[in-house]
Amino acid sequence: MSEKIRFDDRVVVITGAGAGLGRSHALDFASRGAKVVVNDLGGGIHGEGQGSEAADLVVAEITAAGGEAVANYDSVENGEAIIRTALDNFDRVDVVVNNAGILRDSSFAKMTDEDWDLIYRVHALGAYKITKAAWPVMQQQGYGRIVNTTSAAGIYGNFGQANYSFVKRGLIGFTNTLALEGAKKGITANTIAPVAGSRLTETILPEEVLKVLKPELVTPLVVRLCAQQNEESGALFEVGAGWVAKLRWERTRGALFDPNAELTAEAVDAAWDQIGDFTDAEHPASVGDAFKVVYANLGIKF
Repeated sequence: MSEKIRFDDRVVVITGAGAGLGRSHALDFASRGAKVVVNDLGGGIHGEGQGSEAADLVVAEITAAGGEAVANYDSVENGEAIIRTALDNFDRVDVVVNNAGILRDSSFAKMTDEDWDLIYRVHALGAYKITKAAWPVMQQQGYGRIVNTTSAAGIYGNFGQANYSFVKRGLIGFTNTLALEGAKKGITANTIAPVAGSRLTETILPEEVLKVLKPELVTPLVVRLCAQQNEESGALFEVGAGWVAKLRWERTRGALFDPNAELTAEAVDAAWDQIGDFTDAEHPASVGDAFKVVYANLGIKF
């Protein structure tokens, strides 16, 4: 894919597009000919309040540069209304970038039900509702591009972010299933874990780091994954500070035991070093890959 990536006559929906990563995405897509729905509730980083100014300012930037965009101020929990904005104004939806997010950080011992529920509703339920509304449109078109936003916390875990880590890891599985179900309809789905300066990271990263973690260093990957020529699907990428990397699962060869004999905790303990030995590791990429060794150990052809 060496030619200029364009989105002429394509409609792109970006959530949380009033600032940071979302704004960067919106401006880049618009500069490449896309018609952009700039969604932003206009609230704070902890989920409080709302307003129209953030989305309006980005729309104004796009139109001033000769692009085409409309604002939407709905919560991502009201995904149907966000997609309806795209359909009412542009008659189609080609790209969905689920980017909106908030933080409610707290150690697990001090975490409240509200902390848990708000993070779930914005990150998990919001991504579901928007994608669910766009899905039949994309299926009917025989075309669609979806990018969901996870984080390093979702991949590795992070102190004080049990709620955030939970939903961000869930988005990876959600995206992988969309990739499988969308393949025959020309729909791709991928997940990115960005590192960038934003309203969410400004509270946890030093100022000197935030200055160099530009959102504009994340957006090119998003654009590439949403290109018409893109065939990548069901993949996970880390991206930021001029670095782009693809992740995959790695699994040890493990230890095999006779499935027809008694298995004890002591036998597992005796094989512990072998179970954890990543020498000659394998890289399962599907449920089928994951189960091959199980079936083989049972003597079942797969």
